Amino acid sequence: MDIRNRIQTFIETGRILAGYPALQENGTPHPMSEPALRAGLVNPWFTPENIRFALNSLGHSLLEVKINRWLEAYSESLEIPGRREKRIGVVTAGNIPLAGFHDFFCVLICGHSFLGKLSAQDNVLLPAIAKIMEGFDPEWNRMIRFVNEPLKDIDAIIATGSDNTYRYFEYYFSRFPHIIRKSRNGIAILQGDETAAELEGLASDIMLYFGLGCRSVSKLYIPFDYDVLQLMPFFRPWEDIIRHNKYFNNYEYQKSIRIVNKQPFHDFGNLILAEDSKLASAVSVLNFERYRSKSELTEVLPAISDKIQCVVSTADPGIPFILPGTAQKPELWDYADGIDTLSFLLKEI
Repeated sequence: MDIRNRIQTFIETGRILAGYPALQENGTPHPMSEPALRAGLVNPWFTPENIRFALNSLGHSLLEVKINRWLEAYSESLEIPGRREKRIGVVTAGNIPLAGFHDFFCVLICGHSFLGKLSAQDNVLLPAIAKIMEGFDPEWNRMIRFVNEPLKDIDAIIATGSDNTYRYFEYYFSRFPHIIRKSRNGIAILQGDETAAELEGLASDIMLYFGLGCRSVSKLYIPFDYDVLQLMPFFRPWEDIIRHNKYFNNYEYQKSIRIVNKQPFHDFGNLILAEDSKLASAVSVLNFERYRSKSELTEVLPAISDKIQCVVSTADPGIPFILPGTAQKPELWDYADGIDTLSFLLKEI
């Protein structure tokens, strides 16, 4: 299958995902409707709203203009005649719906075959998308395979997991060309002059996917004299999140241990704000830390850059950043951990 056919399949698949959950033209249910229902049963954190957001966001990222812009820098490598197809093993995370889609896309757009070992928490949606792709070209059936057993007979590996699984992956897959990722978090830096729209966007960066994504904002840096209570109104649109049983249990637990231990915190009714230097935070908790000057941040952030997935800000903090409201809408060229997956697949294996 040549590169033009591969691109066209993803464009057409993107149109379908962007239209979820609308009925198809012939009045039949959307092809992702039943898989979305099953995915929610497998993983209670995968609510209908979060699945819809994930599918729609992926669909909008697969626009022809975006794919062409992304691939332009790799055009010579992608179109080398006779380049050998290789078998790429991919171990996916299951923290948010379709966390492994970008690796899936990268492997296949390069013309390699995909051998996926999916997280038990997210093993329904990606095979369903693969089935849609096979409807456009049956050749995809040969190039895509999902397995439950340990990966073997591979040419390279891409694996995503926690800090603990990182050590296992490094040991087990060290003999293969590899990309191995571990835990990262999103952070946000407030200047104190953000607009209401920007703070609404920040709230979505924090609350979407219950804060479980590697791009979810778990830590907030605020000016030294900033009143965090002024943020409360921007979290009211998310008040229904507390009705989710697993989220509510986390919220109640985190609030209780702070009360028992006499630790100060701010209760927004659906989110706990705690002054804490740690980057990662528990579900239902947002850590925050005060800073006195931009130069102070310039010294702190580079030292923890290997633990940061993205930085949300309205002004340049001295390292790459994105605007509020975009953390969960990465572009195709926003590589996880800043590692260029396409270059790895085209040049390093």
